[in-house]
Amino acid sequence: MDTKFHLALPCKDIAETRTFYLDVIKAGIGRQAEHWLDVDLFGNQLTFTQSGSFNFDFKNYRLEDYILPSFHFGVIVPVEVWGELYSRLFQMDLEITTETTFMQDRIGEHLSFFVQDPNGYMVEFKSFKDPKDIFAT
Repeated sequence: MDTKFHLALPCKDIAETRTFYLDVIKAGIGRQAEHWLDVDLFGNQLTFTQSGSFNFDFKNYRLEDYILPSFHFGVIVPVEVWGELYSRLFQMDLEITTETTFMQDRIGEHLSFFVQDPNGYMVEFKSFKDPKDIFAT
């Protein structure tokens, strides 16, 4: 089944959020109004609603030798898209965290990196060596 996800999140500033996803990530922008906007993140819908300041406890967890943010969202893309996006964001001097290959030489092997958006959300970009392994155990 080929389905898309929708995720609605609060944001601090609509203009900064729009700029980050449109100009930095190169995502599309869908419907929008003064206090909300829809972002097309690789065919998936993120809805940001301006809410002012909010607070997250960025609790972490360990995966292999890495400490990762418990609260994050992401998208799985083909390896070519992953490489292009990583290179572009790296050249923009954005703080990219935990760029690595997880589960190397095992079921579920995938490339991964995180970048923080202007609202403090950690966004993960993944590319699986074998796309059939996304839900494999």
